[in-house]
Formats: sequence, C-alpha cells, structure tokens
Amino acid sequence: MFTKLYEKIKEIIKENYLFISFYFVLVAVCLYPLPFYIYNGGGTIDVTDRVEIEDGYASRGSYNLCYVSELQATLSGYLLAKVLPDWDLVPMEDLSLNEEETEEDLMTRDRIYLNDANMNAIYLAYQKAGKDFKVTDVKNYVIYLDTYSKTDLKIGDDIQKVDGKAVTGLSDLQAAVQEKAVGDTLTFEVIRDGKSVTCTGEIIQQGDSQLLGVALQTSYLYETDPEIKLHFSENEAGPSGGLMLTLAIYDQLVPEDITKGRKIAGTGTIDYEGNAGPIGGVKYKLAGAVKDNADIFIVPNGENYEEAIKLQQEKNYDIEIIGVDSFEDALEKLG
Repeated sequence: MFTKLYEKIKEIIKENYLFISFYFVLVAVCLYPLPFYIYNGGGTIDVTDRVEIEDGYASRGSYNLCYVSELQATLSGYLLAKVLPDWDLVPMEDLSLNEEETEEDLMTRDRIYLNDANMNAIYLAYQKAGKDFKVTDVKNYVIYLDTYSKTDLKIGDDIQKVDGKAVTGLSDLQAAVQEKAVGDTLTFEVIRDGKSVTCTGEIIQQGDSQLLGVALQTSYLYETDPEIKLHFSENEAGPSGGLMLTLAIYDQLVPEDITKGRKIAGTGTIDYEGNAGPIGGVKYKLAGAVKDNADIFIVPNGENYEEAIKLQQEKNYDIEIIGVDSFEDALEKLG
C-alpha cells in the first residue's frame, strides 16, 4: 500500500515539477522580509483588564487604549501597501534615531517609556483621588546614546552611581560631567539585566559644550494604598497610552462612574504634571477606535486633534472626538 502511494507521489511530482518548483520559489520570494514596516489601522485594548486595584470601583463602560497595527513588510505586503490607501510603508532606518541602534534598543527604550507613563498615571490618579502613595525607588535609565559618545553604557542600563556618588537624576550626571575636563573618564555603576556592571564614559567637546552624549529617563516606583497592580505583556511598549491609563486608574479609585456606560477610546502621553502630550499614528488609532465601535475618541489638542477632526470629516466617522490638554481637562470634558 505504502509502495503504491510512494510511486503515485513520485509520478505527480515528476509530471508537475515545474509548477511545484515555481510555487515554492514564489512563496519564498513573497515571504522574504524587506527593510520596511507596514502600518495600518489597529484596534483597541480595554485597559480595565490591565488595571487591578484592591477593592476598586467597577464601571459600566470602559477605557480603551488605541494601537497601531505594525508588521515587517514582505514582497506581497509591500505590493499591497502600494495600492491600499490605508497601508503605509516606513523604511526601517526611519525608526531609529541613529544607524547604530538595533531593534532591541528601540524596544528597550519603548518599554522604559511605558513604565514611566504607568508610574506617572499612578501618581496623578492617586493624587487626584486623595489616596495614599509613597516613592519606594528611583530608576535612572539610559534611553539614548549619541553617535559621538565614547562609552560602553547601553540603552536600558539603570545608573546607580557615577564616580562613586549616588545618581538621583539627570542633574547629578550633568554636574559630574561639568566637574571633569574634556578627555576625562567617568566611571559608572549600573544595573544591567539584574546584575551590577561597571562602565566608563569619556567627556567629549561638542561646539562650546562638554558632553557625555548620554540621555537619561528618571522613573519613580510607588507603594500605594489601595494596592495597585498593572498587567502589561512583554510586547506592549511606548508612552502613548498614559492618558487613558490615568483615567482608568482614577475611575477605579472613586465611586463616581466617569464612563457613564460609554466605550471611551483614546491616546496621548502623560507627564508628571498631568499634561497630555502628542503622539504619532493618529489616523491608525482613530480608525481602530471606529472599527471597535467606541463612543468617544480622546486625543491631545493641537495637531493630533486637528488631524482627527479632518479624518472624521473625510471618512464620515461616527464617533465623538474630544481634544484635551491634560488629565484634568479630560475629566472635565467627560463629565
């Protein structure tokens, strides 16, 4: 039985080998990755599922983060992006601030931005709700290295000390740089992948300034009452959900249901003072909110809001768009 089946298969392959060969070559070519990313309309994520507060209040509606659908282009995807109006091609090199950065560097930086946005959201929501919280730790992450920098620091390093002195923020690093001369070397104690590592960096002259060529992001960790836990996956990153997360946390801390049963989607960064900051990909995020039947789309005022309104008019989107300047502004307009 198996011999006959084997002979039959051989016969089919022999008679159709040109077609079979062409098919596999075509599949290989179409699936070969190209140095582009394709962006198109994404969707929404119910941020309520990411927030767990002890004895938190429930809402009838929901707060939803908007995301952009992103995938590396293949030949077939590239060709589709050339004809589909809502698919955009972005060269890989445009995603990096310098040619020496890797995709891992970009993802590490975006995870740091996400963590910082989360901590700002906790600080603002608990402060506004009158709940107790206190700082338990401070992180000073390396988020960018200039191309001219001469250092073995890496993006994601948490700087603990510089020349034996504790680092509490960017000002400490700047002071250490100014105390040295061009060509001098600073020694850093950092935490990298959970381990203590010693690194160095040389002071460099750039124009009229002496610099290290390193950018830091200072983030705070909090202990809260009631206790809060945030659940984000490893592949989720970036700061653009900060505003919506702040609203979602606050709504669980107060008895009033701010959603009023509405599905609220939105985007926007949030800083330590509660200001809503601009983001990219408005057209994709608005399209995702509409696709998922959101009632409201919240977006930072300025260019983001203007773009959203223009798209709403062009595509006849059935959704209420609210432009905001801050967390407080968003609360007021949702009321």
